[in-house]
Amino acid sequence: MAYYRKLFTASLRCASTWCVYGRGLVTASLARERLSKLSSAMKKNWISLSVAGAICAVPIAQVDVSHEALIKRASSLVTDSANTYLSQTTLALVDSLTQYAKAVRMLVALHRRYEASATRLTPADEEAVWQILVQQREEVSIRKEHCKRFESNWMTAINLSELAAEAAYNAGADQASVAARSSLDLAQSQVEHVRQVSLQAEKDLGEAKALESLRVEPSAVPSAADEDEEIPEAYLRED
Repeated sequence: MAYYRKLFTASLRCASTWCVYGRGLVTASLARERLSKLSSAMKKNWISLSVAGAICAVPIAQVDVSHEALIKRASSLVTDSANTYLSQTTLALVDSLTQYAKAVRMLVALHRRYEASATRLTPADEEAVWQILVQQREEVSIRKEHCKRFESNWMTAINLSELAAEAAYNAGADQASVAARSSLDLAQSQVEHVRQVSLQAEKDLGEAKALESLRVEPSAVPSAADEDEEIPEAYLRED
């Protein structure tokens, strides 16, 4: 009797173990099925794009999106970035050209004043004015280098904007293409206006020869002793 009781107990334990194992198999199967459905849903609602070596996900509301629509959207983003770069480089170039023209006009004015009054100044005053003139020449050179650097950036921005406008037009993003063309025209007109001002200032600089003119010889500058020298009486005597 005791033997049959042990056998029955062992059978119950074995049945319980297989029941738990079966439940685990069912649970694992359900989990795999749910993960598969979740993965399919994510693939339908998200599209992965590689940008500059990095992976970014762009959410798409529709299940089916054509390549043409994605290219059109991307071209619009490109024109926005190109317009931002163009506006910043245009602002920098316009400001640098404006400051350069001001520095040139200041140099021309200082040079003309120096030439007109150098022979009437004392050596100390002449030295002070000449040093100011030299400093202004250096300022003009620095401003000109700034213009060259910003103009190089601006030309790059112009080329990028032209390419972005063409890409948007080819992709069917007409509104983005028109906006890019408008930004190009505005930037070019602004730069052209300021460039004409700077060219006129350079013309005045060339005519005044303020960059290559030499210092007035010290012998041409009257000293205090020369001013106090008495005029011979023979020149003061009336005939």
